[in-house]
Amino acid sequence: MTELPPPGGTVADVDELGARWADAWRPERIAERLRGIDTPWCVAAGWALDLFRGEQSRAHGDLEISVPAADFPVIRDRFPDHVFDAVGWGRIWEEAGAEVLTATHQTWARDPASGRFSFDVFREPHEGGMWICRRDPELRLPYDEIVERTPDGIPYLTPELVLLFKARAARPKDRADFRGTLPLLDRARRHRLGVWLERVHPGHVWLAELTRR
Repeated sequence: MTELPPPGGTVADVDELGARWADAWRPERIAERLRGIDTPWCVAAGWALDLFRGEQSRAHGDLEISVPAADFPVIRDRFPDHVFDAVGWGRIWEEAGAEVLTATHQTWARDPASGRFSFDVFREPHEGGMWICRRDPELRLPYDEIVERTPDGIPYLTPELVLLFKARAARPKDRADFRGTLPLLDRARRHRLGVWLERVHPGHVWLAELTRR
C-alpha cells in the first residue's frame, strides 16, 4: 500500500456500509469455496480469534482473509460470481485495475446483483513462502509458522499476529478481543506477542497486561 491514494474512487458511505455487509460470509463458507487451492490463505482478524477459541464470541460485521499479494488472481478466479473492489483512505475503487491494486492492500468481494459485500481480502507483502509484516518489513515469518487450522481444516492467522494488528487502533472490540484471548495464550504465545508488540508498537499498554497475567 502506497502513502498516497491513487486517483479516482468514491468516498465510502459509512451509513450504507453496515447494510452492504449484512450478508457477510462465515469462515466455513469461504473455506468450502477455496478447498484444494494451492496458496497459503487464512482467515484473519476477529474471526481468526474465534476459530482459535473454538467458538464464536461476538457478532462480526465482516469476514477477512489474508493471501500473498501475488496469489490474489488465484483467489479472485475462484469467485466468478463476484467483483472485487479495492479499498483504502476511506474510498472504494470498484472493479479495481492493476494500478489501484498495487497501491492498496484491501479488496472487498461484492455480489454485483445485490451490491452487497461477502468477504474482504488482505493482499499481503511476501517473498515466496515468507510472509512480510506490512507495518514492519523486517518482521518476516514462514507461512507455515503463521497459519494454523481448526479441527475441520479451516486455516486462520495465528492469534499473536491478529492481536498485533489489532493493537494499533485498539477500538473497544479490539480491546475485548485481546482480553478474551489472552487467557488462552500459553507462555510461548505471550512471549511472541510481547516481542512483536515491543518492536512494532513500543510501550503499548497491552505489554503490561501480558506480563501481569
